[in-house]
Amino acid sequence: MPSPLPDRFPRNFVWGTATAAAQIEGAAFADGKSESVWDRLARRPGAILQGDTLDQACDHYHRFDADFALMRSLGLRHYRLSLAWPRLLPAGDRTVNQRGIDFYHRLFDSMQNHGITPWVTLFHWDLPQALEDRGGWRSRCVPEAFAHYADVAVKAFGDRVKHWITLNEIRCFTIHGYGGLGKAPGANEAPGVVNQTIHHALVCHGHAVRAVREHGGRSAKVGLTDNCETVIPLTETPDDIAAARAYFIEANQSILGAIHGGRYAPAYLRRCGADRPKVTRGDFALISQPTDFLGLNIYTGLFVRAGKRGRPEHLPPSPSYPHTDSPWLGLAPRALYWGPRLAAEVYGVKNLYITENGCGYDDDRVVNGECHDLHRVEFLRSYLKELQRAIGDGAPVRGYFLWSFIDNFEWNDGTTRRFGIVHNDFKTQRRTPKLSAAWYARVIAGHRLC
Repeated sequence: MPSPLPDRFPRNFVWGTATAAAQIEGAAFADGKSESVWDRLARRPGAILQGDTLDQACDHYHRFDADFALMRSLGLRHYRLSLAWPRLLPAGDRTVNQRGIDFYHRLFDSMQNHGITPWVTLFHWDLPQALEDRGGWRSRCVPEAFAHYADVAVKAFGDRVKHWITLNEIRCFTIHGYGGLGKAPGANEAPGVVNQTIHHALVCHGHAVRAVREHGGRSAKVGLTDNCETVIPLTETPDDIAAARAYFIEANQSILGAIHGGRYAPAYLRRCGADRPKVTRGDFALISQPTDFLGLNIYTGLFVRAGKRGRPEHLPPSPSYPHTDSPWLGLAPRALYWGPRLAAEVYGVKNLYITENGCGYDDDRVVNGECHDLHRVEFLRSYLKELQRAIGDGAPVRGYFLWSFIDNFEWNDGTTRRFGIVHNDFKTQRRTPKLSAAWYARVIAGHRLC
């Protein structure tokens, strides 16, 4: 028999929302900020839907105080955001841009005034173009520059920021950025080069942990946010669960397996062959430092069953399988049960946060002052019900950050794809809370699904 669902989420459960600097700030070249790899890619014909750029985005750079007032009115007390590396160190290293430092001080002042706790991601994809010009993630120059950047950021903001996230979704800015899948910088490198970009990102994760330990203060917490391959057993039977677990372990060896194992698994290195990453002495002492939590970005999942001799067999969805307007985002609520459960069981993680979960649609419209995004309400409710089940079965999930607070620049999909619970009119920058915002506010207030 399935476990009965608890009536409420745990008493100290953290409810929040999330965004990223490049997607909402705008002011892409203001006050000393330099070009990022996404600023450059957005000017490549055909790279971004409708030719959208990050130049203005949500103009959060000038409107953050009103945005935080809106957050607070919805009962949001926790907010995951990122710092723009090109705003703080325009060349990637060396000279600090004081105007960038001052901007984030103003932003954190406003958050404090509105009673909102910051959860800060040091890197959410916006590599300074100056570093890409020197080789980018292919090169050791990025970990070296990132070590300095992390020190600068934690020293500058560690008095008020006590929750730090090192990097967001390593596989997206490495495999998708350098493996010909269209994300910035839009490169198409050989497998060995792509594997090396992943390794350099892991080293950066290690430097961020070190920086928080050295400069963040006694109460500072730090962890990685990963979009691990989330695996769902077709049936919740021992054979399919064992197959899903085996598939999960193999699919996540290059990032979570390396961090928590303190080395690359022999099976992973055998698969890489001559394309295995080059490791410098001392790298894994950095990479495998203990962290305080693991953040998981979970939107969908892969279905796996036990095939011949119990071997994992991936079942791809049929063309009619339900999905959002994002072709990659098939509806899979059980991902929010099995993702946390497998991560906790396989890696022994004691504190998990869902640092992103949400859905993107193209037809969110404001009519008579309202945006009735019933599709999003049902999506979120079905996923949160599975998360509640996971917690009831012992998964150590301590909080949930909904992606996203506001419709924003959705990377290659530009401003067409809307993930926000607040509608943004990109022409007027008018904010309109959607039906999902009111629903989420009730969930937060009652600490239970409604």
